[in-house]
Amino acid sequence: MSLCGHSSPVESLVFDSGEVSVLAGASTGAIKLWDLEETKMVRGFTGHRSNCTAMDFHPFGEFFASGSMDRSLKIWDIRKKGCIHTYKSHTRGISSIRFSPDGRWVVSGGLDNVVKVWDLTAGKLLNEFKFHEGHIRSINFHPFEFLLATGSADRTVKFWDLETFELIGSSKPEAKGARSLTFHPDGKTLFCGSDDGFKVYSWEPIVCHNSADMGWSTLGDLCINKGKLLGCSYYRNSVGVWIADIAHIVPYGQKDHMEKAGNFMRSTLGPRPLSPDYETKEIKNIYVDTAGGYPVVMQKDVSLKSPK
Repeated sequence: MSLCGHSSPVESLVFDSGEVSVLAGASTGAIKLWDLEETKMVRGFTGHRSNCTAMDFHPFGEFFASGSMDRSLKIWDIRKKGCIHTYKSHTRGISSIRFSPDGRWVVSGGLDNVVKVWDLTAGKLLNEFKFHEGHIRSINFHPFEFLLATGSADRTVKFWDLETFELIGSSKPEAKGARSLTFHPDGKTLFCGSDDGFKVYSWEPIVCHNSADMGWSTLGDLCINKGKLLGCSYYRNSVGVWIADIAHIVPYGQKDHMEKAGNFMRSTLGPRPLSPDYETKEIKNIYVDTAGGYPVVMQKDVSLKSPK
C-alpha cells in the first residue's frame, strides 16, 4: 500500500487506535488524514508555519495533537476540521509529543531541551522539566502508572513521577543518545533504542538489566507486538525491520541463556529490506497492523509504504 498526497517530505505520522485512519504531517506544516480502507485522503489541516515534526491521536474522541518547528503545539478537532487550541511556550521547535493514557494531558518535548506537561481541561501549562542537557528525542507514558520516561540527545533516559512532578532518576550517559522509548505492556521495564542497539531499564532504583548491540546503523523507532521487539532502521537507500524475541532478554529470559540470545540476535536479525526500491533519508515511526502483524513504515519522502 502506498498513500500519496503530500507535495513535500513527510515528517511525522500516527495511526488512530482503530487502525482505520492515518495522519501524516509534512515539511510545509500541512497535515493530511487518510482512510486506510478506501486508501484515499479524506481531509487536510493547515495552520503550522513550518515542519510538522510530531503527532499523536487522542486516546478517546476525534482529536489529535501536532507539534512543529514553528514552536507551537496544536490540538485539532477532526469533525470540525480545524484547530481548537494552540499552545506556545517552547523557545525552539517541538520534536516529540504524547497524550497521557487517560487523555487529560499532552506532553511535548523540544529542541530547547525542555519537557512540558499541558492540562487539556484547564487549557494551560501544568508543569515543565528542565533537567535534560540535549534536545528531547522520545517521550513515553507508563501504561498504567503516573510515570513518564524521556529520552534525550544528552544520552540519558529520565523517569518522572507525574503525581509529584519530581525526577525519579536518570540513567548514566551512554555512548549513543536515546532515539526511541517503549514500555513493555506489563509495565515492568522500559526498552530504550539507540543508533547501535537497545537497553532494558527498570526504575526506583534505575537498573539496566540487559543490552544488545543490534548493528542496525540508525534506529528510527521501536515497538512491541505479540512478545516481540520490532525496530526499524535506515541507512542510505535501505530500510531494515529487526525483530528480537523478548523471551531471550533479561529480565524476561534467564541470565545463563544470554550468550545464546546474543548469538541468536546477531545471526538472525540482520536488516530485512522491505523492498529493493525503498529510498529514504530518515525513518521516524514504525507501527504494527494488529490484525495482520505487518510493519508500516513512515519514510521521509512524500509517501507512506507498507509491505502488503
